[in-house]
Amino acid sequence: MVSVVQNVAIDCADAYELARFWSRVTGRPQHPEDKPGDRVTEVLLAEGPVLYFNQVPESEKIKNRIHLCLRPDTSREQEVERLLGLGATLVTDHRNSDGSGWAVRADPEGNEFCALRSAPDRAAMSS
Repeated sequence: MVSVVQNVAIDCADAYELARFWSRVTGRPQHPEDKPGDRVTEVLLAEGPVLYFNQVPESEKIKNRIHLCLRPDTSREQEVERLLGLGATLVTDHRNSDGSGWAVRADPEGNEFCALRSAPDRAAMSS
């Protein structure tokens, strides 16, 4: 017997608005029945588990121990700029001059996530 990951749960202060942010980040839709004010919302990813947003009264106090790592289909640099335009903030920058590394961002509620190098970025470094 095994277990299958059903969703990735993200506790937040405003489930609908945070799901809306992540819907724009991933280019995937929110659940069609979700509406402003809902305490539970979802972003329906193309493959794998859904992103499940659960409204809770507690605020983010410490660094989250689990976070999402994003591999963009454009360059990492273009994606970092797009994410900032959507409302993400810079947490720390682990990008190196040789093109390796990653950029740590936070969503509008402070949940950290990483922007990794894209497949084309990685291919360009190995050639």
